[in-house]
Amino acid sequence: MIDEAARDQRRERRRGRTGEAGSESSRRPNYRSLKNPFLPQPVFSDDQAAAIHDTALRVLEELGIKVLLPEARAILAKAGALVDEDSQMVRIGRDMVEAGLASAPRSIPAYGGARSRDLILELGSMTFLAGSGAPNVTDLERGRRPGTLAAFEEFMKLLQHFDVLHMLGPCIEPQDVDTRFRHFATGRAQLTLSDKFPFVFARGTPQVEDSFEMVRLARGLS
Repeated sequence: MIDEAARDQRRERRRGRTGEAGSESSRRPNYRSLKNPFLPQPVFSDDQAAAIHDTALRVLEELGIKVLLPEARAILAKAGALVDEDSQMVRIGRDMVEAGLASAPRSIPAYGGARSRDLILELGSMTFLAGSGAPNVTDLERGRRPGTLAAFEEFMKLLQHFDVLHMLGPCIEPQDVDTRFRHFATGRAQLTLSDKFPFVFARGTPQVEDSFEMVRLARGLS
């Protein structure tokens, strides 16, 4: 049998935890705008970080990277990179990298469908999104199964509900939609089921342009 005195003590403790100091009205964190109050914790020492950075610069300068998009190679060549069109290899000098880092914005505004969903991406801001890219979906009632558009839409509704999830992502792959048209289906789901900051599939320039056009139309932009 349950000890009545122990049960009464537990009730009192619960009552104390939900009293005025801990009541819902007195503790309402703004989950839509979270800030990290702590200093970043370094994983590497300063000299280790410098060595990693220097090695990355050497790879770009001496080995280069293969750039498949002709437009990108042209832009890099205009900026001073050494481009071999036959191999599509591009070597980028550290002076270009330093200039790029110096010109990079320190904060990036990310606009949602409603002003209360706008984000500022910068150091100190905490921005969360759900895990993304899974091919399958599972739940307790229906079990594990391939991702579908219907399941993707269910995820969009869940992401819309929780304020602590700030932006949308490709939670699962809707495998019942052809990859050529998948960005249309996922874009429509995001823009009609949520007012949070959306994502776009980066599967080539045409799909990105299609997705931006959908965002423009849905948000009423020029």
